Amino acid sequence: MTSTPPAASADTARLLRRGFALEWTTLAWNVVGIVVLAFAAVAARSVALAGFGLDSLIEIGASTVVIWELSGTGEDRQRRAMRLIGWAFVALALYLLVQSTWVLATGFHAHHSPAGIAWTAVTTVVMFALALGKARTGAALDNPVLKTEGRVTFIDGLLATAVLLGLVLNAAWGFWWADPLAGYVIVYYGIKEARAALAH
Repeated sequence: MTSTPPAASADTARLLRRGFALEWTTLAWNVVGIVVLAFAAVAARSVALAGFGLDSLIEIGASTVVIWELSGTGEDRQRRAMRLIGWAFVALALYLLVQSTWVLATGFHAHHSPAGIAWTAVTTVVMFALALGKARTGAALDNPVLKTEGRVTFIDGLLATAVLLGLVLNAAWGFWWADPLAGYVIVYYGIKEARAALAH
């Protein structure tokens, strides 16, 4: 019977601490984001901001799953949690599909949202940085759950970029249709992530 070398154990412990720190940072950021995005979405009556706020809520669930997994939680509980996240993504996609289609059909114009622009701009940078950290830490730990959630965080950064672009186009040139189109981007993402989560 061979024992794990002390140096390897220390490295694993350090990487696990880093993994926990990345997930707790993601969790905290999205908790704050829900509040910020809720006020910004209501003020601007923006479908894309509302959808991104719901996506932040789902990301909280995804981060919680990874924290459980890093804590040594059993596979059965992880599988159940992934299915719940999958159905949450389905609900998000259906909501945004209906709302974005209604906005385009009626020609509804969302208002400008300086707060939404500021938050999504900062969120883009934060999500890409967190995604890079999770990818490297997950690879070093050979942990597929952390690596997969890192890809979800990377896509969140792409979503923040899409929403930001829609808000800027609306504010600068009055391209009101950019807001619901950004909502459709999240619909595509929601369906893709739902299929991946429900496949577990």
